[in-house]
Amino acid sequence: MITHLDDIIKEVKVRGKKRLVAAYANDSHTIGATSMAIDAGIIDATLVGDIETIKKVCKEEGIDVAKYRLVQEADEQKAANKAVELINNGEGDILMKGLCTTDKYMRAILNKEKGLMPGGKSVLSHVTVFEVPTYHKLLVTSDVAVIPAPDFNQKVAITNYVINTAKTLGIEKPKVAMIAATEQMTFGMQACVEAALIAAMGNRGQIKGGIIDGPLAMDVAIDKESAEIKKLTGEVAGDADCLVWPNIESGNVFYKTATKLAKAELAAMVVGAKVPCVLSSRGDSTKTKMYSIALAALSAK
Repeated sequence: MITHLDDIIKEVKVRGKKRLVAAYANDSHTIGATSMAIDAGIIDATLVGDIETIKKVCKEEGIDVAKYRLVQEADEQKAANKAVELINNGEGDILMKGLCTTDKYMRAILNKEKGLMPGGKSVLSHVTVFEVPTYHKLLVTSDVAVIPAPDFNQKVAITNYVINTAKTLGIEKPKVAMIAATEQMTFGMQACVEAALIAAMGNRGQIKGGIIDGPLAMDVAIDKESAEIKKLTGEVAGDADCLVWPNIESGNVFYKTATKLAKAELAAMVVGAKVPCVLSSRGDSTKTKMYSIALAALSAK
């Protein structure tokens, strides 16, 4: 079982490198992270963007541009579309956002005719794996970046995504906490109602592969003492592997609180498309982007 983000890189090395395509890769963070990943032996990389700008950044950063395959496209949206096209042509296993804005990146992925959605009722979501110094293991959470207010069916999909990601990390039976403001069954609170329904689906085998409990407040999901004080005895209480947020506000606030106040490190990716898609924040470090590439590589088929 993988217990540290560095272990993801080691595991990808064992399984073999993947092919990454970066969309509008004109920035030092994207180039720096992909360079680290190439040097670590976990990917080969194609950079789509303005080649002269990419060469200039590589020179400034002391990176050998020869380690990349370069594809010329100076327009931001066209570069994102081109990167998706390369994936669809079988020339990549992972997509990565470069300097293009998130809306242009997502537009390329979601394009009905030329995008990366597998069809049907696929749900695109975001999964983050946190290594928090004050918690005893990795935490897999969703969704902090893509779906603002997930409906019930989207929450079911999100729950499956965190279970699948946890299994990729070697967690045989992930413990999933459906987070709400309280662990009490409060019918006036939609998050509580939906959490209880999804937990029941897990108990009945309608959602497979994990142990699901909810609603659970954040304290009883991750703190044994709080769970004992409140007399919660389920397997998930105080020992969650996965957290499913009721909405984007709660997830995003946790994301930024964990990284800025608790000094957590993380890996993140968009799931639900044909391939894992790295979607990093502009404020994320090169190291975070490197971990995100490794997580996507571990998850790629």
